[in-house]
Amino acid sequence: MFPSIGDIYCVYDKLMQQYTACQITALKETEDKKPRQLAAILQLNWSGDQLPTKTELDVMKPLICNYYFWNGTLEHNYVQAEVPASYIFVGNRPPLITEESRSYSAGWPAGESLYRQRQWELIDVRRRALFKQAANDHSEIIACGIKTRRNTSTIRNFFPTSADDVAELKALPCLTHIEMNGYHEAIIPFLKENPFVYELHAQNHGQRILNFSQTQLTRLVVDASGVEKIIPGDKINFLSLTGEISPNLLIDANAEGKRLTLSIAETVPAIRGLSRLSSLQLHKVKELDIESVVQAYPELSELRLWGNPGTVSGIQSIQHLKSLQMFSTNDLFGFDGEQFPDPEMLPELHTLWMSSLPADASKSIKARYRKVAETRIDLDITQPRKPEWLAENLNNPFRDWDGREQIKAVHAKKAAQLYKQSLKRIRELSQRNDYEDTLSDQLISFTQEYTQTFNQMDAKSQWIETIEREEIAGALEGLIDQLEEQLEINQSGSFKINREHLYEVFDQTRDF
Repeated sequence: MFPSIGDIYCVYDKLMQQYTACQITALKETEDKKPRQLAAILQLNWSGDQLPTKTELDVMKPLICNYYFWNGTLEHNYVQAEVPASYIFVGNRPPLITEESRSYSAGWPAGESLYRQRQWELIDVRRRALFKQAANDHSEIIACGIKTRRNTSTIRNFFPTSADDVAELKALPCLTHIEMNGYHEAIIPFLKENPFVYELHAQNHGQRILNFSQTQLTRLVVDASGVEKIIPGDKINFLSLTGEISPNLLIDANAEGKRLTLSIAETVPAIRGLSRLSSLQLHKVKELDIESVVQAYPELSELRLWGNPGTVSGIQSIQHLKSLQMFSTNDLFGFDGEQFPDPEMLPELHTLWMSSLPADASKSIKARYRKVAETRIDLDITQPRKPEWLAENLNNPFRDWDGREQIKAVHAKKAAQLYKQSLKRIRELSQRNDYEDTLSDQLISFTQEYTQTFNQMDAKSQWIETIEREEIAGALEGLIDQLEEQLEINQSGSFKINREHLYEVFDQTRDF
């Protein structure tokens, strides 16, 4: 459904626990080859437990944002014009502003700016005035052993060892974001007394219990290694856990996570206290059974998954998430389009974004969701991947080297690229017609070049150890396996690869 200029829509905001409102002030088309309709949307300064009455509509005003470093700014952005399913039409009146927007946003406003403005207004007016005054102070000072500007908002590599270290943070009146490596108990009273600090990263803190219940934090990133209990506080709406998460970890969250977004990597631990979790973000997924996510967090309204790349199973189980409004994947495979639920099985879904997925799944999902994309769902399915891409990337035996302790990123990247090039070479060899001696010579040359590349990478620092050596040899064996399979398919099975000789060439060539 497309809006009209002057339309006012309401949406329920989980942070405010109220309806918020926005207005369409303009419509235009992009100048792309395939033009798209855009709508300029203005956030309004209204919220309510019920949808607005006619009287309330007539007196609505634009939201003026002046929290933190904002200074009388409107939230007025162009977005895709299709109205999300969760937005409710409540009326039409002439646009409250006529100036054209010069900004663009990924999605319709859900009320976050209004929430932050309201929270800002709860802070003592004198403290707000001091913040605004300091925001224009660019003078350099020394705080926490670091040269910085007085109006800085972020302090990184903060190593508190005493209450005096924490006290030095008071020299930064505009501080909103702390990245802390270590811990001192004085940080909690500081956070309670400083309402402007809304984001904290806590690494290497060594605590079993972390209690942030009386702070003003809204975003928290915690190393969960060794932690038994976290009390995030009512205002925290984003919690990211890193490190090794204990199976007994308890998150003592308000309403069992109903207003919380949880961000974790690789897997879904059985975290206690989040049975009503609203939003889950999983990063660096290698293998995931989505059914386990559904069972652990049955009230999810938002599920975002990023692969490493990785594979998922049980994708059809998302149909049991009756409140699911937003689902997205990136670099995830292992499913086909028929396993993905039909639109009618996801009645609350208003956003479906999938990128880098199996080509057959992409085609099927697009076809089945094309009609509802015209009315209620923001559909964006891109980067369909063919089996060749999966072989080079998903099944790349060196993709796990990225992040391994003794392997530099440049070496991990070069090894992965070498495998892609080797696969291409194998495909070329499988198509040759001049077999026997010529192909044998080509395979020997290929093995030597493959091995010498690793010699060059290992020459200076000698980082290739027993495990890596076995992985390099295993990858070579896998490449030979694929060549044999292709030769069979191309009806050239009469040619027999002398594997033992190629392994001898590998051993004679390698210096690692």
